[in-house]
Amino acid sequence: MRFGLHRMLEKNKLNKRLISAWQLIIARLAQLWRFMQSSLPNRCLLCQQSIAQFGYQQLFPQTLLKGVCQPCLAANLYQAEACLGCGRLMTRLMMYCGQCQQTQPMVVIAPCSYHDGLAPIITAIKYQQQFAGLLALMQQLLRRIQQLQRLNIIRLPQALIPVPLHVNRQRQRGFNQAGLIAHWLGQQLSITVLENIIIKTVDTPPQAQLSGMQRRKLTQLAYRLVADVTYQRVAIIDDVVTSGATVEAIETLLLPQGVHCQAWALARAEAPKLRSR
Repeated sequence: MRFGLHRMLEKNKLNKRLISAWQLIIARLAQLWRFMQSSLPNRCLLCQQSIAQFGYQQLFPQTLLKGVCQPCLAANLYQAEACLGCGRLMTRLMMYCGQCQQTQPMVVIAPCSYHDGLAPIITAIKYQQQFAGLLALMQQLLRRIQQLQRLNIIRLPQALIPVPLHVNRQRQRGFNQAGLIAHWLGQQLSITVLENIIIKTVDTPPQAQLSGMQRRKLTQLAYRLVADVTYQRVAIIDDVVTSGATVEAIETLLLPQGVHCQAWALARAEAPKLRSR
């Protein structure tokens, strides 16, 4: 029995030494990673120019630019006011263009068009886990939201609902980009984030591969509401609003409960006929 106790004590000592060795290795790797991040130049993902060479604080005082330089960011934001219904560019800031005033579709708030050049950064976030440009885009979305609120064009929602991923896609990707955006905006605006009240039951293919009609057919039954929503106003959060099929499918689930919905996104992909300037 004494021999067995001795072996157990020796084994525990060995395990502690192994754990300490692994902790040291992890600490060293983390230190190396921090050094690499601080020493490597922060280059724009679009033009490859060093971001440090531009005077950002004067041009974008509220934006911590990383992953995208100021010229690329400024050039690819909306250069004119955009209709919050269809995305059509307008000469003055209003909620809807003349055509959308008749139908009053769901309000979609985004700081830029997906077609204007920032698409590679958004694609890199989703498919390559390249988050360098995410903060700059989220800050521009926040500025747009605050501008519209300040001008009494919109009311802030009481809760944010990130568009969910199917469990297979979540497991494969390791994160939900809509969830990242929702939690950051929730912290900045002090708004509750509601997760897991809507689930995606159908693992649909990437929407970029589908036509607008295919998107609407696939998304109509792809989502399910699994809990009651006790808020009157919510914003549905996604990285990109394309045809609007996804956010409209979620809105359809919430409307019977008397919930008013907006959609917030990093960018929106308008129909080609609306791209004339």
